[in-house]
Amino acid sequence: QVLLVESGGGLVQPGGSLRLSCVVSGTAFSTYALGWYRQAPGKQRDLVATITSGSSARYADFVKGRFTISRDNAQKMVYLQMNNMKPEDTAVYYCQATKYGLTFWGKGTLVTVSS
Repeated sequence: QVLLVESGGGLVQPGGSLRLSCVVSGTAFSTYALGWYRQAPGKQRDLVATITSGSSARYADFVKGRFTISRDNAQKMVYLQMNNMKPEDTAVYYCQATKYGLTFWGKGTLVTVSS
């Protein structure tokens, strides 16, 4: 069983920064591909960023240059550093872990960007 728990969400002003964290339970963490997704009210869930087991990162165009995904295999953590945030970044952010076609999700953390 793989459990993912996100933290770090909250209210931030436009232009501000926030760092999301996700702890992943279970074994063989270093072999999982990890990702962050987000879902705004009334919209579909969108990919934000992914990072492979080899730490190769990929980003959605709407966050390139602003967000950074990273992982700490020793701590079984994945992070999303969000800078220069915009109101349209408001959403529930979900952590995802994938391996051998199996996908696991966290319950999400709410991020609100507003003045």
